[in-house]
Amino acid sequence: MEQGFDVDAMIERFRERAAAVRQRGLPPVEGTERQRILRRMQLDFQDFAMVGDAEGHLENGVLTLRVDLRPKPEGGGEGEGEGDRGEGETGGTGGGQGGPTVSPDPGATAPG
Repeated sequence: MEQGFDVDAMIERFRERAAAVRQRGLPPVEGTERQRILRRMQLDFQDFAMVGDAEGHLENGVLTLRVDLRPKPEGGGEGEGEGDRGEGETGGTGGGQGGPTVSPDPGATAPG
């Protein structure tokens, strides 16, 4: 499987999934069901964004994903030092050092 498996393409698909969760609309539900759906969306985004921000490699049939979950340094600092993978190129789900931003904007997905 190692020969036909593209780790970077898999990671890109997870970035796309994270972006899709952020853009997903909410069905017309209220109350506890709405809260359950929002929570599921937050968890889906978090999971997809973390894998989408991973650095991965496949060696001897073992896929290794490395995800930096440290908080971003205060005052920005993006684009500096090792670990910057240019998240601006793909729309970014957090990217580079500091890990992903883990909550979608429910106000943007919920009808007014």
